[in-house]
Order: sequence, then C-alpha cells, then structure tokens
Amino acid sequence: MKQYNINNLTEHAVDLLKRLIKAPSYSGKEEMAAKLIKNDLESNGVRFLEKGNNTWTYVAKSDKPKILLNSHIDTVFPCSGWQQSPFAAVEEDGKIIGLGANDAGGALVSLLMAYYTLKDMDLDFDLIFSATAEEEITGAMGIESILPLLGNVDLAIVGEPTSMKLATGEKGLMVFDIKSEGEVCHAAHFQGQNAIDHAIADIQKLKQINFGDQHAKMGATKLSVTQILAGKQHNVTPEECCMVVDVRTNELISNKKILKIVQKELESKVTARSTRLNASFIDKKHPIVQIANDLEIECFISNTISDQAVIPFPSVKIGPGDSLRSHTADEFIYIDEIKHGIETYIKILSKLKL
Repeated sequence: MKQYNINNLTEHAVDLLKRLIKAPSYSGKEEMAAKLIKNDLESNGVRFLEKGNNTWTYVAKSDKPKILLNSHIDTVFPCSGWQQSPFAAVEEDGKIIGLGANDAGGALVSLLMAYYTLKDMDLDFDLIFSATAEEEITGAMGIESILPLLGNVDLAIVGEPTSMKLATGEKGLMVFDIKSEGEVCHAAHFQGQNAIDHAIADIQKLKQINFGDQHAKMGATKLSVTQILAGKQHNVTPEECCMVVDVRTNELISNKKILKIVQKELESKVTARSTRLNASFIDKKHPIVQIANDLEIECFISNTISDQAVIPFPSVKIGPGDSLRSHTADEFIYIDEIKHGIETYIKILSKLKL
C-alpha cells in the first residue's frame, strides 16, 4: 500500500466537516452540502455523477467486484438546548461542535479521505464513494433513488457513528396504524361494541403472535404499542380507537409477511406506513467480518435504522463518533475519532479481498 499522511488527511477531513456544518442541510434541502462535496471531489480530480442531492463517484466498467462507501449529508433539525449556533462549527478541546458533526459528518469525511487514499491503488475491487440525501427521513430521494444507477455492487460500507465498531446487522422497522371500530352511545346506557374494548383485545393478540424462529443475533421481531387515541368525553363511548405500533424486525421474515400475519390475526384494520425498511444481516464468514475480527474490531447488531435498510446487497455499518450523541444539543465529534476512523477504513479496505 502506498504511503499516506494521516495528519494531512485528518486536516482535510476536519476542514470539510466544518464547511458542511456551516451549510444547513436538512433532509430534502441538502443543496449546499451536496455542492461542497462536489467541489471537493472536483478539486481532487475525481469524476462524479449526481441525481438530486445525491453525488457518487464514476467507475469505469470492469470485471472487478464493487464496494460502495456511503454516508449521508442531511441532518435533523436542531433540538432545544444548544449553547451556541448549531452551524458555528466550533473547534474546542479537541472536538468539533455542530449539527451533523457526529451524525454523520465525521463518518462522511472519513470515508471520503479513505476513498482518496485508495482510489488509484490496484485493489481487487473498484471503489465507489457516495454522499446521499434524505437518510434522516428514510426518503425515497436518497440512496434508494440511485441504487439502480450504480450497477452491480458486492458490498456497502455505510458510515454512521458506531464508535468504529462493526454493525454486522441492523433491525428493520415498520410503523402500523391500527383502527378499532365501535358504536357511539351514552356511557350510562351502553350495551353495544366499545372500540376501546376491541383495541384491548387486539393488543393481547399482538403479544401472542408467533412470527417464527428467533434470530441468533437479532432476537425476535418486537411489536410495541406506542400511541393510543380514543374518545372525546367521559360519558360517550368512542366510535373508534386508533393505535400506533412500532415494529422492529429481524432478517428471518420480511416486513410484508409480518404485515399480512398481523392483518389476519386482528379484527381491527391494520395498515403499514411503509414496508421498505427491512432488516439486514451479513454472514460471520464474510471477508469483511473476518478482517474485523483480525483487527479486533468489536461486532454488534444495531437497533437504529440507516441507509442499510434499503440496500439490497451485503452491507455493514461502521464509523467514528458515538450514536448516543446523535440528534442532541451541542452535538460533537472528537478530531481523534475522525483520525482513527480514516486509519481504520484504510486498514479494512487494504486487507479486504472479495
């Protein structure tokens, strides 16, 4: 492997991260951040393609396997409690403070530095770097919109704050809207069907549904009732009771099949807001997992959703920063975390053979 200067790469990454923080890039409105990425690629002589606010590097046709290095450029809106502007990109005490610094700016710039270092090397695979939109809202105009344009990809490395642990799996997500119907009547005289009673009965049924085997690493599919709305006043029985159910799925059963099972078992009307966000899991014998073991990188199953949920080919999630800092006031990432992220990405990719 050719020599690289980690200090220069880290300095470049930090400078780009600061500029990204100063350019508000809420989901669906990432134009300024996308322009910064394109300018950086262009200044480093890298050809790229674009669609919407998504940018990815051009790869000439070859017979080599392809590895996608992906992270997102969008952020959530800042929460309350910030002690300074979320867009100030303040550097103090060895860290960069700003909206998106941790999620996922640090991973984004670290992956890009690894790409710059390795793109011209004679590797066993071709590298594609992509900086994509709408991850925070799992929007259809993010990475999902460009996957058909990338051709056959053999592996994706998704940059998210994992403290440089390797997520070999990620639980899927669905949200169910469940509506139970009843009869409106004065509570003192009611003898008919109460929508709340129907909802309670269906909640009990939800707890008893068997979705099949428990995944050795991900565990069982988990359903949690998180919202209930019914009734307008104390002496009138409600005509409907509406519930929201959070569903966390494993890789052993598809989201669409889970939806069909629930619809069959419940009397209430069940609709899914989306079935797109499926679970993902990569085999422990995959070369990238073996390399992680060799490098003593901890592997784990992630409970949080990322772009992995819409990627149909093998993928892992790894990046500098701490997931617990994401979406918090005064979000930050340590410069040393970025440096370590760049070095680790380069080590993994340098050793990887598909």
